[in-house]
Amino acid sequence: MQDIPVKYTCAGDDISPPLQWSDVPENTASLVLIVDDPDAPDPKSPQMIWVHWVVYNIPPENRSLLESASSGLLPIGTVQGVNDWKHMGYGGPCPPIGRHRYFFKLYALDSLLPEDKKTKAQVLLAMQGHVIAQTQLIGTFQK
Repeated sequence: MQDIPVKYTCAGDDISPPLQWSDVPENTASLVLIVDDPDAPDPKSPQMIWVHWVVYNIPPENRSLLESASSGLLPIGTVQGVNDWKHMGYGGPCPPIGRHRYFFKLYALDSLLPEDKKTKAQVLLAMQGHVIAQTQLIGTFQK
């Protein structure tokens, strides 16, 4: 686990960080990225998982997302869902108290998802039976 640079949080520019991955299975039809915080609102007494970013139908030939990708720099065909601030796109770490963990979960799917799946719950439901590989990166942040 590493600290998330301030630039990618509400204390900075609040832009999505650059991300890279490799070893995508050959039969991958699309990728899904979900970023969430299981420590909300207080890591000493978590009560919910706060969703920061939902991105799906990322073309499998893409091996990265650029810095600030959520503000219009996503690969063609990629869809952003709704985060827990109720807006589309990325919302950076902004913990009210303590050091939180932020899980960047990448899934390889054997299909594309319908574009009407906007929440994390809807995307996870649509992914059932289609995940062929997954990985995750965990970063931390404290204001």
